[in-house]
Amino acid sequence: MIAKRIVVIYHSQSGTTQALADAVTAGIALEPGVSWRLLRAMEAGIDDLMWCDAIIFGSPENLGYISGGLKDFFDRTYYPAQRHQFNKPYGLFISAGNDGSGAAGQLQRIAKGYPFKLVAEPLVLRGELAPSAVQQCRDLGQAVAAGLALGIF
Repeated sequence: MIAKRIVVIYHSQSGTTQALADAVTAGIALEPGVSWRLLRAMEAGIDDLMWCDAIIFGSPENLGYISGGLKDFFDRTYYPAQRHQFNKPYGLFISAGNDGSGAAGQLQRIAKGYPFKLVAEPLVLRGELAPSAVQQCRDLGQAVAAGLALGIF
């Protein structure tokens, strides 16, 4: 059986989104037969999209939108990705100071263009980093990994 692969691509300046991304990978690690890469958005590229079977994006909410670092990733990979028509499953988490809806909506609109298919409700975590937020991210990682491993998506 060939191992399934997930890439977690995130941007963080304050460390909150980094901690949430770490929790996502802890959840992925619970699923046997699934490997993963954790990459800052500025370090990720088209080769990482080619490598993976699923993606989980993470971003802080900046001025109601995704971070510039994650937007840069999309700017660099969008046109090279067009010839591949990935149609890969993805999930997302937003570390929000407001309601997070602008950032989640922006990311979903961008993802449609690749295309990627959303396989979990966007996870919007408001306010300070709390143990419940960490657990939700761990659950997201495990759910995407389990679904991938089982062939659900």
